[in-house]
Amino acid sequence: MKRYSALSLVRNALGSNKQWDRAWRSPEPKRKYDVVIVGGGGHGLATAYYLAKEHGVRNIAVLEKGWIGGGNTGRNTTIVRSNYLWTESSLLYEKSLQLWEDLSQELNYNVMFSQRGVYNLGHSLQDMRDIERRVSANRLNGIDAVVVDTAQIKQAIPLINTSATARYPILGASYQARGGVARHDAVAWGFARAADDYGVDIIEQCEVTGLNRDNGRIKGVETTRGRIEADKVGVVVAGNASVLATMAGLRFPVESHPLQAFVSEPMKPVLDTVVMSNAVHGYISQSDKGELVIGAGIDAYNGYGQRGSFHTIEHAMAAIIELFPMFSRVRMLRMWGGIVDVCPDACPIVSKTPVAGLYFNCGWGTGGFKATPGSGWAFAHTIAEDRPHELNAAFDLERFTTGALIDEHGAAGVAH
Repeated sequence: MKRYSALSLVRNALGSNKQWDRAWRSPEPKRKYDVVIVGGGGHGLATAYYLAKEHGVRNIAVLEKGWIGGGNTGRNTTIVRSNYLWTESSLLYEKSLQLWEDLSQELNYNVMFSQRGVYNLGHSLQDMRDIERRVSANRLNGIDAVVVDTAQIKQAIPLINTSATARYPILGASYQARGGVARHDAVAWGFARAADDYGVDIIEQCEVTGLNRDNGRIKGVETTRGRIEADKVGVVVAGNASVLATMAGLRFPVESHPLQAFVSEPMKPVLDTVVMSNAVHGYISQSDKGELVIGAGIDAYNGYGQRGSFHTIEHAMAAIIELFPMFSRVRMLRMWGGIVDVCPDACPIVSKTPVAGLYFNCGWGTGGFKATPGSGWAFAHTIAEDRPHELNAAFDLERFTTGALIDEHGAAGVAH
């Protein structure tokens, strides 16, 4: 075996990548674009990619105030599933899951999508009734879902605590075998590189400070790098949607909350699936690096901070130890917070607005990551055709005035 000295390793690390091509360009903003996408997270990059690929739009800019993947895309627990209750939600998430299944090949970039299955636990008779209702609804919509009992859960996950004397005894669960996890950074990088290949300008460190309108129509944006004109503007800024809406004179029914997660020190593989519990407000999977990826519920207060309150962390830790007592000996490595924007019915807004040429994609709450490719696909159609696709038609802004809400609090439940 060839051996390397510490000095040679440092020399190679510092010098051997000088000839690497950039994954995407770093252009100066042009004076005008056909479409400007505000927000360089997964949803925004996916929108730009599908605009270029599916609709032939080439003069596109994605504006990101920080760096690609530095927002909620890189601040989540990476769970992917489509087992929502109502037809409108489940079909949109199912479209997304179908895109996930071929996304690495589509983008020619390994997004590390792992279909290891997702369990949603039930701890009471009402939980189990809700689970059976949701599984039945899923199957009517052609989405894979089954109800499993306590013995089946214990057989699949030997580490889990199924004691009848537990504070929250496990009575059963729903299981979606096609669900799983993906690598959040890789999703952002893959869409960025693929969009760049179509000529999309990805402009980082470019914060939007104003939306320019004239006679009820969008004309462009003001940014920290100057004014940029555009025929159409799509806003995809998770957590800050209401701030951008205000710039256009709009008021959205959206609240922003901090959402927390943390990871443990790496260890050998012990958990090969995803376990979620709405009742105890905890959910967990193990990454390819061996870290336990743990999520909590949202903080009750509104805010834009990327860290949360300690009592929420304590609550989530207690929940995970209840489910997996052996993890009480595991040390935590790091924690972080994201900002989620939540609509009253726990469903997103993917819609035109009263300002012609201005479109918003927001309000995904705790379910944004799993929807990344489907959201971008549907939003691209909405922008290109100036009308919603049938998959996102129900998520129009007007539903808050007509009363046609889609209540997904039961299936969205805890942050995931």
